[in-house]
Amino acid sequence: MNDFELPNFALALPEMFLLGMTCLVLIVDLFLNEKNRVFTYLLAQLTLLGAVVITYYQAGIVSEISFTGSFIRDEMGDILKIFIYIITAVVFLYSRDYLRDRQQFKGEFYALGLFGVLGMMIMVSAHSFLTIYLGLELLSLSLYTMVALNRDSEASAEAAMKYFVLGAIASGMLLYGMSMIYGATGSLDIAEIGSYINENGISEDGKINIVLSFGLVFIVVGLAFKLGAVPFHMWVPDIYEGAQTPVTLYLGAAPKLAAFAMIMRILVEGMQPLVADWQMMLTALAVLSLAVGNIIAIAQTNMKRMLAYSTISHVGFLLLGIIAGNEDGYSASMFYVLIYALTSIGAFGMIILLSRSGFEADKLEDFKGLNERSRWYAFMMLLIMFSMAGVPPTVGFFAKLWVIKAVLDVDMAWLAISAVLFSVIGAYYYIRIIKLMYFDKAVDKAPIKAAVDMQFVISTNGLLMLVLGLFPGALVAVCQSVIN
Repeated sequence: MNDFELPNFALALPEMFLLGMTCLVLIVDLFLNEKNRVFTYLLAQLTLLGAVVITYYQAGIVSEISFTGSFIRDEMGDILKIFIYIITAVVFLYSRDYLRDRQQFKGEFYALGLFGVLGMMIMVSAHSFLTIYLGLELLSLSLYTMVALNRDSEASAEAAMKYFVLGAIASGMLLYGMSMIYGATGSLDIAEIGSYINENGISEDGKINIVLSFGLVFIVVGLAFKLGAVPFHMWVPDIYEGAQTPVTLYLGAAPKLAAFAMIMRILVEGMQPLVADWQMMLTALAVLSLAVGNIIAIAQTNMKRMLAYSTISHVGFLLLGIIAGNEDGYSASMFYVLIYALTSIGAFGMIILLSRSGFEADKLEDFKGLNERSRWYAFMMLLIMFSMAGVPPTVGFFAKLWVIKAVLDVDMAWLAISAVLFSVIGAYYYIRIIKLMYFDKAVDKAPIKAAVDMQFVISTNGLLMLVLGLFPGALVAVCQSVIN
C-alpha cells in the first residue's frame, strides 16, 4: 500500500482564508439589524483585501502541483485571482448604496458573492477535470441564487429559472464530455490527459480516437454555453435584463476571468495535441458571436440588454487569441479578458450611478443629456464606451489590435478582417450612447448623488481606460510573462 502524501496546504491558503471568512460573514450577519449591516459589507471587503495580500505574497514562487495532482499554483492563476478579488471588491462598492436604497442590503448578497469568488479561485487553480467541475458548480449555484435574490421581482425569478435550466444543461454537456475523455484516457489529471493524447490519441495516419473527438465536442459546447458564445447565447440577454443591476454587474465581469482560466486549463494545457480540431470549432463560435452580438445590439433600447449582446461580441474577440494556438495569442486573450472585465464594471457602474430609489437608469434614453447634468461623468462614460468600441487611444483599441494581430500571425487573415468588420459595425451602438449624452436634451434632470468612495472609484475606473491605453506596457508584460 502506497504511503499517503500530505498535501501542501500553503498552496491553497487564499482559498482556505476566503472560505473561513465567508462563513464568518454569514454568522456575523445573523446578529446584525438593518442599520448595522454595513459591517457585513466591510467584512466582505476585508476578506477580499486579505485574499489579495495572501495571493500577492505567494506570487513569484515556482509553480507547484499538490492535492494528488488536482490543484496547481502558478503565476497565471495568481494574476487572475488578484484581478478577481479587485473586480469583486469594486462590484460590492458600486452595489452598496443601490441595494440600501431598495431595502435589499442583506448579507446574502455578499456571502453568495464570496462563495462565487471561491468557485472562481478553484477553477483558476484546477489541475483536474473534477476540480474544474467542482469550482464551476460552486460558482454557478451562487450565481443562480444571486439572480433570484430579489424575491419580489417576477423578472428576476424568471431570469433565475432560465439561467438554472440552461446552466444545468451546459453543466451536463461539460460533464458528459469530461466522462468521455476519462473513458478514453483513464485519467482526470490535465497533464496526464495531455500526455496520453499526445502519445496515443492520434493514429499514424492522423485520425483521432473517436471517443476523444466526441468528448472534445461536448466539452467545447459546455464551455460555449458558460461563455455565452453563439449559438449558445440565448440565456445572456434575458439574465442580464432580468437580474438586479448589481447582480448583472457581478455576473458580467469576474466570471469571465474564470472562464478564460477554464479554457486554458482544459483546451490549452489538457488537449493541446487536438489544437487543430478545437481551433476549428472555436473559429465558428467566434465568427458567429462577433456577428450576432454586434448586429443585434444595434436594435436594443435597454442598456443592460445592449451590454449583454456586447458581451457576446467580446467573447468572440476573446476566442480569437485562443484560436491562434500559440503563447502570443494566449497572452493577448488574457490581456483582453482583463481589460474587458474592467470596462464592463465601469459600464454597469454608470447605470448604478444614475439609478436612484424607485428609478432604474437601464434605458438608453436615461443617458440623454448626461453632459448637462455632469460633464465629468459623461466624460467617464465616453472613455468606457470608446474602450468597448476599440477607439484609440483607449485601452480597448490596443486589446482588440493585439488579438487581431495574433490571428494574422498564424495566417488567418480572413478571420482578422471579419473581426475588424464586425467591430466597425459594433462601434455604432457604443457611439450612439455618446451622441445621447452630448447632443440630446436631458429627460431626467435630477442631481446625481453618490458617496465619495463611489465617485472616486468610478472616476478611477473610467480614467484607467485612457491611462492603460496610453501606457499598456506593464500589463502586457505581466500577461506575456505568466503564459509559458
